[in-house]
Amino acid sequence: MDGIADILSKKNFDTPPEVRAIKDFVHRQYKHDVQVTLQPRSIVIAAHSAALIGTLRLNAPALQKAAQTEKKLIFRIQ
Repeated sequence: MDGIADILSKKNFDTPPEVRAIKDFVHRQYKHDVQVTLQPRSIVIAAHSAALIGTLRLNAPALQKAAQTEKKLIFRIQ
């Protein structure tokens, strides 16, 4: 039976490329940070600013293109 150290040493802790692409896009365009959660069929983007989330909703196709994904984007205000 594997110990916890063996299991964790095999796990990949890198940020998925879709998450990194979305965070970079938002930071580059709007100078804000967002939280991005990757789910099997969707990507959840959360921010504290309702105005930012509203703007990101309008630019959802550009975000999908930047992330090179067809997953559904879900926007949340924190």
